[in-house]
Amino acid sequence: MKAEIRYHHTLLDIDFPDTSRIYRSSYEPPAAVESELVLQAIRNPICSESLVDSIKKKPRSNVMIAVSDITRPIPYRKFLPVLLDEIESTGIDRKHITLLIATGMHRPSTKEERAFMFGDDIAGRYKILDHDAEGDMVSIAGTSYSGAPIKLNRDFAQADYKIVIGLVEPHFMAGFSGGRKTLCPGLSSPETIQHFHGYEFLSHPKAGIALLEGNPCHEEALSVAKLACVDFSLQLVVNHEKRIVKAFGGDLFETHHQACNYVKGKACPIVEAEADVVLTGCGGYPLDATFYQCTKALVTALPCVKKGGTIIAVGGCVEGVGSQAYENMLRKYRNDFPRFIRDISKATDIVKDQWQIQMQARVYEKTGLDNLYFFSHGIASGADAFLGAKIMEAGSERITGELQKTVDNLARQGCSFVVIPEGPYCAPLSKELV
Repeated sequence: MKAEIRYHHTLLDIDFPDTSRIYRSSYEPPAAVESELVLQAIRNPICSESLVDSIKKKPRSNVMIAVSDITRPIPYRKFLPVLLDEIESTGIDRKHITLLIATGMHRPSTKEERAFMFGDDIAGRYKILDHDAEGDMVSIAGTSYSGAPIKLNRDFAQADYKIVIGLVEPHFMAGFSGGRKTLCPGLSSPETIQHFHGYEFLSHPKAGIALLEGNPCHEEALSVAKLACVDFSLQLVVNHEKRIVKAFGGDLFETHHQACNYVKGKACPIVEAEADVVLTGCGGYPLDATFYQCTKALVTALPCVKKGGTIIAVGGCVEGVGSQAYENMLRKYRNDFPRFIRDISKATDIVKDQWQIQMQARVYEKTGLDNLYFFSHGIASGADAFLGAKIMEAGSERITGELQKTVDNLARQGCSFVVIPEGPYCAPLSKELV
């Protein structure tokens, strides 16, 4: 049987044994184009007035729209024009509307990424800011679920009218992305984020995919969001073609709750049986632009693979490994995940991006270092000395052929296969989690 694996800007057409299991999301085709779905959501909201009626209560307000960064494949350019038109129809001048990119601890956006995300027209005519976790913050009265002080982006916290746009998908730490995660970690300070990304929370058995109740990461983010005074939420679900299939507008918490329930039913199939080999994409561009983001696919594959089995992942990694802090930490420990876990478990402060390596350590625990293969044209083969995976470097034009050879070799050995073409956008669940 054939499967098309998302890789960078293309699809890799790979043959697998007929006995292989392929897990895909099962979203229905979109009922309308993106702009119409969004209009329906903001005009017929959940537990809220329509966006226009809500804004009219603050007629001279400045509007702050918190959006995700390039790592989330939200097709903004397909629906932002109608959303902005709705806002401006209330009398709000364009100069009082700001798009705030909720980068969390990620790097700031580039001019080219803004044009890619929003389109040249919006990128050129509207004010766009990046959140800076080390920048100007304001303290919010109260504390988080963990007792941490809450400091949020000043521009957002002091805006008259606050809109949050999120992408809801399975998330390997927080259960699902979107909703409250736009606030924490998206617009929070390092002090506020420290528990969300800390060793204790990520060691919790409920800190995993499709788990919300009892998940400390979810509870932490939720507690911050409840104090952020968000006025309107737009939560979106996209399919494997990165087209919006559902839009939920209205109250932040109810829109996110309904979106999570929908995604769990469509993108979290039950694992029938563990396999010898799991082959997964990493979501394609923009998610697979760094190895840092590709680790989400490795963790997502874990319920499908046998103990000591093999995981094969493919990611373009055109931006390399990830942040310098992430790469430095990987180089420091050079695949010694037990030592890394021991060190962070005893540390009083967290180091930027340690959370990603802690999640990657889960992969090491199940497969070991020798059974993890990563195909890429963006990372050199020598990086396997510290990346925790065997790097199978090949030019982009040779990736399909090299991957097929590896699959054929394992098939000749009689290995069973699971395939996850969409990567972390489809998250198979163990039966005990359902």
